[in-house]
Amino acid sequence: MKPVIVVHGGAGRIFKEREQGCRTGVVRAALQGYSILKQGGSALDAVEEAVRSMEDDPHFNAGCGSVLNEKGEVEMDAIIMDGKNLASGAVSAVKCIANPIKLARLVMEKTKHMLLTDHGAHLFAQAMGVPETPGEKLVTQRSLERWKKNLEPDSNPEEFQKDLGTVGAVAIDSEGNVACATSTGGLSNKMIGRVGDTACIGSGGYADNCSGATSTTGHGESIMKVVLARLILYHMEQGMSPEMAADTALDYMKSRVGGLGGVIVVSNSGEWAARFSTKQMSWATVKDDELHYGIYAGERHTKSVDEALASGSEGF
Repeated sequence: MKPVIVVHGGAGRIFKEREQGCRTGVVRAALQGYSILKQGGSALDAVEEAVRSMEDDPHFNAGCGSVLNEKGEVEMDAIIMDGKNLASGAVSAVKCIANPIKLARLVMEKTKHMLLTDHGAHLFAQAMGVPETPGEKLVTQRSLERWKKNLEPDSNPEEFQKDLGTVGAVAIDSEGNVACATSTGGLSNKMIGRVGDTACIGSGGYADNCSGATSTTGHGESIMKVVLARLILYHMEQGMSPEMAADTALDYMKSRVGGLGGVIVVSNSGEWAARFSTKQMSWATVKDDELHYGIYAGERHTKSVDEALASGSEGF
């Protein structure tokens, strides 16, 4: 099986001055994940590494760069899933951790549970020796400014939610195993303890070797209502291509609950798709040593992996 990885840096509205940073970030993540796959590594390791790379990139609403809740704190959600045996691990409303995706992986591999939240996740992280990151280290100037703006009496937080930036990755490895990973800081100025789609299996992501893997981004409450990730794989099980399954599910979410979002998909035969109903979604994929990436609908740049790595000076 030829390995494939697809990543997204969130669907929504990406402001002009942030476009290059978002493009560079998803390309870097895809290349890092692909290098693991090329060396015979697992899809699980590849999606974890790709998402970790974006959690560490302040351009994205995950890890460092996460948006702030109503109290001005970072609370993050993440999920990872193995398509081989449907094993999954997730964390929600976690604070003071640089890489929630790593903690989600530990939940999957070191506990009998699938989802740990808030204080319990914090205790588990301590028990696993996960280093604590001071909360303010995860706060960027941009998140702080946005939070303050949303506190103004005439502000409309909904307007700012359009620039979402959840991150995710899906992959298939040389053994034919699929995996997904998704991580987010959630919605700006959200209520304390709010958990969105990301940490919910079947909504924020799903992986099953019988069909494929998907990771979602967009309005979390809408995604949960239609169980978007699982819905896409259901359409694929009925014979749709990844692209058609993604479009059908996104259309349904829009018509049924008025929700917008984006998805990345890889099938168990290595077909892939990156589709969105929002204005933009930063995405990148590597297949057959070719890198493809874009932000706008219909935009698709192509480079060989070697060329992309050589242009590392551009920040890739």
